[in-house]
Amino acid sequence: MALLRDPERGCEWDREQTFATIAPYTIEEAYEVADAIQRFDMADLRDELGDLALQVVFHSQIASELGHFTLAEVLQAVGDKLERRHPHIFGDAEQSPGWETLKEAERAGKTSDTSALAGVALALPALERAAKLQKRAARIGFDWPDPSGARAKILEELDEVDGAATGEEREEEIGDLLFAAVNFARLLKIDPEEALRKANAKFERRFRAIETAENFSSISLDEKEQLWTAAKSR
Repeated sequence: MALLRDPERGCEWDREQTFATIAPYTIEEAYEVADAIQRFDMADLRDELGDLALQVVFHSQIASELGHFTLAEVLQAVGDKLERRHPHIFGDAEQSPGWETLKEAERAGKTSDTSALAGVALALPALERAAKLQKRAARIGFDWPDPSGARAKILEELDEVDGAATGEEREEEIGDLLFAAVNFARLLKIDPEEALRKANAKFERRFRAIETAENFSSISLDEKEQLWTAAKSR
């Protein structure tokens, strides 16, 4: 990577990259790792983990050039963190106070933001970030006592979508509806991101099964629905 970014001998594209321009590729590679795991494709997982590791190397090389930190320091820091957060394994503690408790203590020492929501990354996918925000709020008692409250909130938000008078209001209410659906899933102990990923896969599988029908684009919606029902039954 140092050679690829060398001002004289390097690759023009690699030399031009910054933290910001590489960040989308880092996120993409993480999703491709998750995809390989879901498909249980070990050859693909091996390759995708390599691509993800390359992102760490790339960011570390840029940081090293700017005098911030090196790849060795990145690895040292994560090793130190693992030891810190497992005092019952690497230290003298009889038991661990818990990963999240230790993580919160570390976070408190790094920022002046004392909110329970501090540190939930803005760059997370919106669905995942909603779940994390809700979990943080729940830790200090701001939560429904059971799923029925979250379910009722979904119905309430549906009514508010129906009552929205403008496109801007509908967008806001749809956002509230999605947030409420995430809350309901969380209280049912279902990962909303994983549930939606599976729903996407199911839709894709069924649609691919019916779109090959003769004259699919020109047949009626009722006929398309019949094909969909048949694919669903299979």
